[in-house]
Amino acid sequence: MALAPSKDTAAAKDTAAKGSASDREAAPARPPSRTPTRGFWSSTIGKKTVMAVSGLVMLAYLVAHVAGNLKVFFGPEEFNAYGHWLRVMGAPVLHHQWGLWIARIALLAAVGAHAVSAYQLSRRDIKARPTRYAHRRKGSSYATRTMRWGGIILALFIVWHVLDLTTGTVHPGGFEEGRPYQNVIDTFSTWYGNTIYIVAMLAVGLHVRHGFWSAAQTLGVGNARRERALRLTANLLALVLTAGFIAVPVGVMTGVVN
Repeated sequence: MALAPSKDTAAAKDTAAKGSASDREAAPARPPSRTPTRGFWSSTIGKKTVMAVSGLVMLAYLVAHVAGNLKVFFGPEEFNAYGHWLRVMGAPVLHHQWGLWIARIALLAAVGAHAVSAYQLSRRDIKARPTRYAHRRKGSSYATRTMRWGGIILALFIVWHVLDLTTGTVHPGGFEEGRPYQNVIDTFSTWYGNTIYIVAMLAVGLHVRHGFWSAAQTLGVGNARRERALRLTANLLALVLTAGFIAVPVGVMTGVVN
């Protein structure tokens, strides 16, 4: 014959069951698991790294772009041939204009990543410091203080530049596909074309000057021993790029390119 459980045993089991249930209720909910990529992007250092790498990609494009632009001084045949090469780049492996579109997509991705990370870092900085400093830091340069506005100016310029010399939508003359030399002369034969371009290139110089040094710090390249060399490199890059880009409209205005 089975013995019935005593009252003390039943009470103990009931207490243990209630205790385990209350423990389950009191236990905090587990936070949703984060993938390494998502955790990296959500961190400040992750956003700064994305901003630095995308900035270096755009810097490499600017160096290649200014080298191509300066071919305008060698005459229409060479400059138009350079424009044609851009469209057949990668041939015969790649189809007509595929290489150009791959470069455009990569550049667009870099611009998007740079802009999004810059915006989110800016918002994060504002939330952490809702009131402005009473006094600016002494080491703060003009380029540092105008990085955000410079970025906005360049974003607007890119839209205008594409509509002018790529699609011909706002081109001042009769836009001719496959004749970039004449299209460049048309654009820089107007006062507003020269003004927009030169202002934007000055913004490029300021952006590169601060951005190159900042990217080096973010990626761990900069230190006290290399700081002088990095700043010198940043200044030289900014100067060469700005002078190289501005040389084209100046060449058209002075008649050197005609």
